[in-house]
Amino acid sequence: MEIQKHQIDQHNKDQYLDHKRRFDFLLGEHADVYEIIEKLINFQIAIPSWALGNGGTRFGRFSGGGEPRNLEEKIQDIGLLHQLNQSSGAISLHIPWDKTENFEAIKGLADHYHIRFDAMNSNTFQDQAGQAQSYKFGSLQHVDKAVRKQAIEHNIDVIRQGVGLGSKSLTVWLADGSCFPGQLNFRKAFQNTLSSLEEIYAALPEDWKIFVEYKAYEPNFYSTTVGDWGQSLLFANKLGPKAFTLVDLGHHLPNANIEQIVSLLLMEGKLGGFHFNDSKYGDDDLTAGSMKPYQLFLIFNELIEGMDAKGIDHATGLGWMIDASHNVKDPLEDLLQSVEAIMIAYTQALLVDREALALAQQKNDVSTAQEILQHAFRSDVRPLIQEARLQSGGAARPLQLYRELKVRETLISERGNKTVATGL
Repeated sequence: MEIQKHQIDQHNKDQYLDHKRRFDFLLGEHADVYEIIEKLINFQIAIPSWALGNGGTRFGRFSGGGEPRNLEEKIQDIGLLHQLNQSSGAISLHIPWDKTENFEAIKGLADHYHIRFDAMNSNTFQDQAGQAQSYKFGSLQHVDKAVRKQAIEHNIDVIRQGVGLGSKSLTVWLADGSCFPGQLNFRKAFQNTLSSLEEIYAALPEDWKIFVEYKAYEPNFYSTTVGDWGQSLLFANKLGPKAFTLVDLGHHLPNANIEQIVSLLLMEGKLGGFHFNDSKYGDDDLTAGSMKPYQLFLIFNELIEGMDAKGIDHATGLGWMIDASHNVKDPLEDLLQSVEAIMIAYTQALLVDREALALAQQKNDVSTAQEILQHAFRSDVRPLIQEARLQSGGAARPLQLYRELKVRETLISERGNKTVATGL
């Protein structure tokens, strides 16, 4: 399914008067509105291929129907999202779920939808059909060299596929760890993992990056071999200048100060990118901004301050990706809401009066500093995001148009009601 330009145009015509009224108000409130809009147009968020189908819990999975059955249909679904919001111009693949050798055809399809390939993701956290060695007790950390070799070769093959598609980065997330005390020698596990990562790093093209993702717990419960940002930073520093830390917002212990973490990683030049999601209790993989919108704003506040201090381009300096799982929502609706929440937090952070905040910090004026941040956070910036979409050819209200056009119903009629997205 493709949305036609005239359908978006008619929707925008119907929304015009309401949008103009709200946009004109902000235009009178802020002097740098058009500079912000230009940044919003350039800011793109990669959609993960695995988030296009319904996820599940330990107890069950409930398909919503019309899920993409292959990589081509996943690209088509992201094309729908990008048509609507003009902020989803990239896809992040997971191998072997999205394995392909038909690089030119897949690239051509992505080009048709104006989509590029963001980070490639390797999978050594589950066994695949026909796999010689099992990852039950780890992959890159495993005590058996044959298991480590298999995991290394898989990551190198993921790099090869990424080169074929035009990607420039590899994300490595490891489920490696232990469930019980005494099960694992922590030092040897770290050393084995580092040695394995060094072989993968050596296979990186010159213009590539490797992102080392961390997670405090799950699926192992006693220890994880890359358990926090410090351990990830250790690996990144030991590997070299092409290695960076990737921050997944759900991969922290409760109440972790994520905004401080990203500030320091950025200061050290080792922040590679993000997996955006939200959580209430753990790694819930909920819609971005659905639980802790103020935290998301504070993270972007630190990002903008740090990127501007280093002269880093907001749109291209880091990897901006979503990592979510949808159990009760239409996945495409959820992704539209996540992208919107990320764009809102980014825009609000752009409104922060940096000079006034720096002065308040220098004077230890805590109350004024709070007022400056909360004034930006409480600003309704949605008209600015709408204007950026309109200038890019997107829909003023993407979710509303998605429902008006009955996109999910059309996908079900085309694909069936019992389809399951690959990898899920």
